[in-house]
Amino acid sequence: MSDYEPVDEVPRRTRLGILAAILLILVGLPAGFLIWATSVPGQSFAGPLPPVTPERQVLANRLRADVVAIASEPHNLNHMAALVRSEAYIVGQLRAASYEIQTQDVLLPARNLEVVVEPKVASAPTLVVGAHYDSIMGAPGANDNGSGSAALLELARRLKRHDGQLGRRVRIIFFVNEEPPYFKSNAMGSRVAALALGKSHEQVEGMISLETMGYFDDRPGTQHYPFPLGLRYPDTANFIAFVGDLDSRPFVRRSIAQFRRHAQIPSVGGTAPTFVQGIDWSDHWSFSQEGIPAFMVTDTAPFRYPHYHEATDTPDKVNYERLALVVEGLEGMILDLAGTR
Repeated sequence: MSDYEPVDEVPRRTRLGILAAILLILVGLPAGFLIWATSVPGQSFAGPLPPVTPERQVLANRLRADVVAIASEPHNLNHMAALVRSEAYIVGQLRAASYEIQTQDVLLPARNLEVVVEPKVASAPTLVVGAHYDSIMGAPGANDNGSGSAALLELARRLKRHDGQLGRRVRIIFFVNEEPPYFKSNAMGSRVAALALGKSHEQVEGMISLETMGYFDDRPGTQHYPFPLGLRYPDTANFIAFVGDLDSRPFVRRSIAQFRRHAQIPSVGGTAPTFVQGIDWSDHWSFSQEGIPAFMVTDTAPFRYPHYHEATDTPDKVNYERLALVVEGLEGMILDLAGTR
């Protein structure tokens, strides 16, 4: 037998170091990226929700009336008469708030509706706040997106008193044709609006899409997510979410920080690549395509709402008291972003 014993050319300590480095790359870097992409400043509201004051009940009742008027029946180009009725209601409410309304043809009779809260200085940059008022095919669309349309209508009423006092111009736009078969096409209302703004060379600092905002559930296990976002967020569907793509991360973070200063309802926020399911499922997609920071405010739609895109998406499914809390928080946030505070 030979006295020679083979020598391990790679010491055990070195092998462990290599293994640790591989694990860091495979696990640590994705985990770090997830934390970076989904971290937002400020503290979410916690604890019992505030009592429904008489003033907040009036707001909740007004939101209910708006949703009922806009989204009690399917309204889209397959249901044109109902779409025209929804548009006429929004027009009437905006006129009652003393706005001049601009229309933008998309696919007639489908039109975008726009009003402007003017800034102190005409050269001021612009903030866009929008929501689509059409529903998908056979659904009334009370939550998707009567809730967003009603919230936008109420914000328009509240912001009108600041006309001529803002540091930013606020363009309030009711979009048509967000739902399939027009989604992500040139016949999508927000796409038409975003392209027109791009051609105007107006400086647009950001866009906020109000999308499916009125369903909440306090039971654990009612909130779901596309992988891997469930690793970071709660499983109780009692919050409102701020969702954008990676390019919009600074705008998302700044906005939710301001929202949390005012809101009395839980909130989460974050960004993710657009290949993650649901990240670009609203009108903010159109503005992101033009290089404009954009995000949606949402209850996360199909990830919690059992009536998403169904004929059962009716006005009785919307929680108007909590939608009122969201609207109050958004009003404070928008005024902060517009530079009035």
